[in-house]
Amino acid sequence: MIHPQAIIDPGAELAEDVSIGPFSVIGPHVTIDAGTQIGPHVVIQGPTRIGRDNRILQFTSLGADPQDKKYRGEPTELVIGDRNLIRESVTINRGTVNGNGRTVVGDDNLLMAYIHIAHDCRIGNNTIFSNNASLAGHVHIDDWVILSGFTLVHQFCSIGAHAFTGMGSAVAKDVPPYLIVSGNPARPHGINKEGLKRRGFTPEQINCLRRAYKLLYRQGLALEAAVVELGVLAASEPAVQPMLEFLQQEVRRSIIR
Repeated sequence: MIHPQAIIDPGAELAEDVSIGPFSVIGPHVTIDAGTQIGPHVVIQGPTRIGRDNRILQFTSLGADPQDKKYRGEPTELVIGDRNLIRESVTINRGTVNGNGRTVVGDDNLLMAYIHIAHDCRIGNNTIFSNNASLAGHVHIDDWVILSGFTLVHQFCSIGAHAFTGMGSAVAKDVPPYLIVSGNPARPHGINKEGLKRRGFTPEQINCLRRAYKLLYRQGLALEAAVVELGVLAASEPAVQPMLEFLQQEVRRSIIR
């Protein structure tokens, strides 16, 4: 399962059925679990842990040092979950001590070609990053987010679950769950109705989320007042609760409005 022209450090730990293509380099302190397939010309540096049944295509670089001038060689890590498809020329860097020492990618994500995920990012599950989307350091992406091609996300920003960014969006503020945003700078353009339908949200839930969107963006309310109104709405419709909790987080930066 390991091509003779691959280079595997003796300090790497590979499950028996891991496959590795020619000219790939697997460094020390790398752990790869069962069923994962590594293509040709892939470089994986440690400490890095990769879960089960991932597919990692050619020219990808995983676990390289963070692009942070404060980094001084500390043993930070990259953790990748299960069943991810990581396409050509993706780069994902390890964390820094200022970001709890870890970059994390969850399960069942599709990372298309030329994606960059910088140090200390946290990626949830079932996301799709289209070609050339890039995340600066300390970005948090929740479950089911879709980033269209050439989306750029500023450092320390968060994007809530089920959100969608349009092609070429420049995201410099936090994006609440369920929103569609696009533009440079990115602006809100309603609820991700089609995405929610595909994931089993009922028409009643979607209509309620549209009411939540209007409270936040169309009623002229200050953010604090909108959060109070969203709390009332969330009491009768649980689908609004993730949006409310996102806005209530104490560490929240300013949101896209």
